Amino acid sequence: MKPIRFSARRLLVALALVFGAGPYAVGAAGQEAARPLAFTNVNVVPMDRERILENQTVVVQGDRIGAVGGAASIPVPADARRIDGRGKYLMPGLAEMHAHIPPPQAEEAYGAGYVENVLFLYVASGITTVRGMLGHPAHLELRRRVVAGEIIGPTIYTAGPSFSGSSVPTVEVARRMVTEQKAAGYDFLKIHPGLSREVFDTMVAVASRVGIHFAGHVPAAVGLRRALEARYASIDHLDGYLEMLVADGASPNLSRAGFFGSNLVRYVDEEKIAGLASATRDAGVWLIPTQVLIENFATPEDPESLARRPEMRYVPAAMLRDWVRRKAEFMGDPGYSPETGRRFIEIRAKLIKALHDARVPLALGSDAPQVFNVPGFSALRELRAMVAAGLTPYQALAMGTRNVAVYFNALDRAGTVEAGKVADLLLVDGNPIADVGNVERRAGVMLRGRWLPDAEIRSRLEAMAAGYRTGAAREEPRPAHAMGRSARAAR
Repeated sequence: MKPIRFSARRLLVALALVFGAGPYAVGAAGQEAARPLAFTNVNVVPMDRERILENQTVVVQGDRIGAVGGAASIPVPADARRIDGRGKYLMPGLAEMHAHIPPPQAEEAYGAGYVENVLFLYVASGITTVRGMLGHPAHLELRRRVVAGEIIGPTIYTAGPSFSGSSVPTVEVARRMVTEQKAAGYDFLKIHPGLSREVFDTMVAVASRVGIHFAGHVPAAVGLRRALEARYASIDHLDGYLEMLVADGASPNLSRAGFFGSNLVRYVDEEKIAGLASATRDAGVWLIPTQVLIENFATPEDPESLARRPEMRYVPAAMLRDWVRRKAEFMGDPGYSPETGRRFIEIRAKLIKALHDARVPLALGSDAPQVFNVPGFSALRELRAMVAAGLTPYQALAMGTRNVAVYFNALDRAGTVEAGKVADLLLVDGNPIADVGNVERRAGVMLRGRWLPDAEIRSRLEAMAAGYRTGAAREEPRPAHAMGRSARAAR
């Protein structure tokens, strides 16, 4: 796209980012803000509580919702563009709280435009906010460009480069990295495995002093009890939870606990779940389950079958081959069997339901792009996984809408369909509270006031798929391990 001309509005965007007003502070520049848009005769899913408002008019002006009300009471501006919402449902845009934004070098492997393709895939599924869990300095500029309206992408919250055993070997490095990432403008710190307890404690102390949150994995040397005590902003993947469910008197080799405790399932005492849920609630720590990621690995389904899911058309061929290989490796581990895989999924589902029932705050995240998790599509699959775990459709939807706004302290401007909120909206062809699968019946997405009708989204998706097919045909054969990583290193 051509650069946007300098304007007062763009200056406000820049100032908002510099002074910490947050990604929601100012909407996209360069849009036709003067002309309003009105959804007419639409059913609204406000997500302030479980209800449907029928036959509504929703007026959007610029990047904000200007008015919401009954069709008979809300006048439509004469110059407004009208979207007929008859029989459709308008809900807040969703969030992917364990997203990955590729670094610039990913385009060397997957082709020019790959980064923007990933951002568009999120938007195409109604994901209007992402929390990037493995940051890169380029993501700070990408965050600015998205807010400025220079490229199509969800609102970005981003971690910096991760804190792991290899990247942060000493307390001195920990002090420096925390301070540098805070000064650079990253939104939070990402924790990966391998940190020593001393390094972790130093990181926590410095993060508290400079005022930056941390989230992600629970290193083995830290353990879940210390993680809860340290008040993670979120623990992702339920990392560390199965270790805490090991029955008293059992003595598994915790150094071989496997993929998020996958090798511990025969030692689990389910009677411990309630107490662990209560401890998490009391600590005030959020959880991002990423259950669909676990299902992709642990299900007995053949990897070639998973590779035939319709959304795999939007994945570069080399990446898809790597996903097939990694799934096959997981299933070939001596500790894996179809029974243990199913049991692993079942225990985690029971844990998710218990955590929700104990009022532990949960947010929607799937981990994408990751093994058979296509950006956007995997978050919609995660909604189904939450319902399968025992949540109602409304409760699952709240994880990706209202809960996320609470997490970011942004409920005054996001998370529900109300006047004054940012116009991040998803229009679907069925009631998502009756059937959460209806979120997949997209009629269009509104991104900070910019309307993307389904036809436009489909056109770009088809072009993306065609590009990947052409690229696969030209691609030189290379070793299957060329782009790979172990399942144990899942992000």
